[in-house]
Amino acid sequence: MRATTCKYSKCGKAIYQSSRLTQNQSYHAEAEPNTCNHCGKVFHQSSTLKRRKKIHTEERPYKCKECGKAFNRYSNFTIHQRIHTGEKPYKCKECGKAFNNCSNLTQHWRVHTGGKPYKCKECGKAFKQYSCLTRHQRIHTGENPYKCIECGKAFNQCSNLTQHQRLHTGEKPYKCITCGKTFVKNIQFRNHQKVHTGK
Repeated sequence: MRATTCKYSKCGKAIYQSSRLTQNQSYHAEAEPNTCNHCGKVFHQSSTLKRRKKIHTEERPYKCKECGKAFNRYSNFTIHQRIHTGEKPYKCKECGKAFNNCSNLTQHWRVHTGGKPYKCKECGKAFKQYSCLTRHQRIHTGENPYKCIECGKAFNQCSNLTQHQRLHTGEKPYKCITCGKTFVKNIQFRNHQKVHTGK
């Protein structure tokens, strides 16, 4: 039986079975970096590249039945649904406070440890979260990258733009399951819930 050489130059492996050749080539195709043609970022897995492209194309296949908000990743959709259900599966071992996602618990843990690993190069102010550092740096740059297509008002945070746009749409996505009252902002919704829970 004659061997077939793998077409990938870095490999050059001689393979005798066509099924093994296909497997080997699939391995290389998965292992080779994939470049996003929108932003130029390189990924080692095609599945990661596929998720990245959804960010640029704004493809959001996972839609919440409660409020209509859509997501490009199922994991983000699942976390969002906990806003409506009130589920908080991640609990702090130190104080018992519960959170609806793991990253919020990690950030909260720094309250106990005092950790602020993200430092501003301009003024030296330190933050517990990288996202907080990014938002803070816009104070120095004056950058307002999030612009309303309705009125042109610009914001330095995406969340502020989202809340602002509800003034135009009238959307109130946060609904109290106890009394049915609706809210524009999540913080208003959380404060309202304290009326029912007494916490």
